[in-house]
Amino acid sequence: MNNGTSPTPQIQHNLRHLRVFLTVVTTNSVTKTAAACHLSQPAVTQALAKIERELRTKLFTRTPQGLFATPHGDILAKRARRAFGYLDPALDELSPRLRMLTTTSQLRALIAVRECENFTLAAKKLGLAQPTVHRAVTQFEEEAGRTLFDRKSFGIVATKAANGLAQAARLALAELAQAEVDLADANDEEAGKIIIGAMPLSRSFVLPRAIAEFRKLRPRTPLHVLEGPYSDLLAGLRRGEIDFLIGAMRDPPPIGDVEQRLLFSDTIVIVAGNDHPLVGRKDLTSRDLASFPWVVGQTGTPIRRHFDALFASVDNPPSSIVESSSLILMRELLARTDHLGCISFLQAQAELSRGLLQALPLDLKHTARPIGVTLRAEWLPTAAQQLFLDLVMQTGSTTSFDA
Repeated sequence: MNNGTSPTPQIQHNLRHLRVFLTVVTTNSVTKTAAACHLSQPAVTQALAKIERELRTKLFTRTPQGLFATPHGDILAKRARRAFGYLDPALDELSPRLRMLTTTSQLRALIAVRECENFTLAAKKLGLAQPTVHRAVTQFEEEAGRTLFDRKSFGIVATKAANGLAQAARLALAELAQAEVDLADANDEEAGKIIIGAMPLSRSFVLPRAIAEFRKLRPRTPLHVLEGPYSDLLAGLRRGEIDFLIGAMRDPPPIGDVEQRLLFSDTIVIVAGNDHPLVGRKDLTSRDLASFPWVVGQTGTPIRRHFDALFASVDNPPSSIVESSSLILMRELLARTDHLGCISFLQAQAELSRGLLQALPLDLKHTARPIGVTLRAEWLPTAAQQLFLDLVMQTGSTTSFDA
C-alpha cells in the first residue's frame, strides 16, 4: 500500500500525447504512428517518454519486432479509449479537426463557463485569471468555426452543441482520473476516492454497514457521501461527479443512460412519539390519521406517493404537513408534539428498536418498494469502487425485516 512518502503519479492529460500513445499501442510502431499522426518519429518518442516520466512507469516493452504495451500500458490504454469514446463523437459534431487541436484546459474552461454562465465566476472556480478562461473558450470557438455560447445581458448561455460537448468532456476527464487510480492499484497503492449519492434510507441503514466493512480493507481511501434531492444527485451521477446512488429505485428508470440494480424491498411505516394519542390503539383507519399533523418526504418522492395514496379516499386529507427527509427532525418533532411520521421502515428501524418512536399497527405491505443502486450505464469502476459496490450489494442480499 502507499506509505505516503511519494504521491500517486498523475497523467497531465495532454490529449494529443494520449492519442499518440494509443496509436502506438495499436500499431506497435513509432514509424507507423508518426505517419498516422503527421508527426516526426522523434516527436512520437518524446511524447511516449513524457507520459512514462509523468507516470513513473514503463508503458511499453521495446523489442526488435516493435513496441508492445506492458500491463500498465494496457490499463492506461483501456481508460484512454473510453475517454475518447465519450469525447470524439462530440468533437466530430463540431469539426473533425478538433480531435488533434483540443486541449484539456479548453475543455475545463468550457465546462466551467457552461456551469457558471459567467467568465468571472468560471475563472474563480478554476483558480485562473478571467482573461485566461475567456481566451481558452474563444480560441476553441475559433477552431470549431462556430459560437458555443450566446452572450446575453444576464449571462452566458450554452448552445446545444456546447452542452453536449461539456457532458462528454466531463465523462472523458473522469475516465482519465480513473486511469490514475487504476495505475496506483496496480502498484499496490491506495488511491482515488469514492463518491456516493445517498438518499435517506441508505444513510441510516445501508451505508453504515458497508462503510464499516470497507474500512477493514481500505482504511485510507476517502469516502464522500453526498446528500440532496434525487434530481440533483442523478445529475451529478450523469456528469461523472458521483460514482453511484443508493436509495429508492424509480419505475420506470429516470433516463436511458443509467441502470438500476435491486438490493432489497422495503415498506413504509407510520410512526409516532411514545405519548401520541394513537399509540396503543388498534383498527386504525386513514380517517383516524388524517386529523393529525405530519412529517413526510417532499412531493415526487416514492414515500410521498404512498402517503398521498393512503388518504386518496378521505374527504379531508391531512392539511398540516412538514416536508422533510430528515429522520432527526422527524424524531425530535414527534417526541414533542402530536405529529405523525411517514418513513421507510428500515430507516426508522434503529429508532423503533430503541424505543424512541412507536410504529402504529397498520398493514402497509402494499407499499413495498425496491431499494437499489443507480449507476451510469457502461460505468467501469476502479478496484476500490467495485469493492465498495460489492459490499453494498452484500448488505442488500442479507437484509430482512418484519414491519
